[in-house]
Amino acid sequence: MKKLISWNVNGLRACVQKGFLDYFKQADADVFCIQETKLQAGQIDLSGELEGYFDFWNYAEKKGYSGVAMFTKTEPISVAYGMGIPEHDTEGRLITAEFEDYYLITCYTPNSQNELKRLGYRIEWEKAFRKYIAGLEAEKPVIICGDLNVAHNEIDLKNPKTNRTNAGFTDEERAEMTNLLNCGYIDTYRYFYPEAEGEYSWWSYRFRAREKNAGWRIDYFIASEKLKDRLISAAIHQDVFGSDHCPVELVID
Repeated sequence: MKKLISWNVNGLRACVQKGFLDYFKQADADVFCIQETKLQAGQIDLSGELEGYFDFWNYAEKKGYSGVAMFTKTEPISVAYGMGIPEHDTEGRLITAEFEDYYLITCYTPNSQNELKRLGYRIEWEKAFRKYIAGLEAEKPVIICGDLNVAHNEIDLKNPKTNRTNAGFTDEERAEMTNLLNCGYIDTYRYFYPEAEGEYSWWSYRFRAREKNAGWRIDYFIASEKLKDRLISAAIHQDVFGSDHCPVELVID
């Protein structure tokens, strides 16, 4: 069995000050993926803390922005950064690791932002991403984890009616998630818990949202249907603090 963890840390240096390494060691994941590192190369040194793991980093060109990383106990066969499309690969949003029987992607999907000023770009990114994973899927199954910046259905956020036109819950973004799943993928948390309510992975820092559990489920493990029989469990670790997101987990045989 393999335990996979994903966590948007909303600034790794800040999260390290809030107990990231304690959780990292306690989780003892086979692969631990993070998003929104907000780092450039050389701005943090965790080499002494990551013993037993191979580490891979993709940084945004813009300082203090985006960025993803992957820590894995098993050395991947190969590692790729981005999609190989220059206009989509400057923001440090993807790392793809090839393992023996699947690809694993840590992903930080672009946010559509206030007044949806990046929604058009977001949709273009989503289309390119689906094409990218289709190429991988032709070789072996794919697992996508990370902050996908969308609550797919009304059950996935506390206040669906008042958020219908807000970034992360627009009809367009939700349709893109549907399109992804229709390509032969499983939202693994909903596979195990189709009716679970109040299960969120992100809360605004405003309005005491986390205290009230007024959250959104926007962090996912999405797995190829070819892996369906190997899915063991999924979890959302709402009791873990240190970021405005909490970690999510998938255990696979």
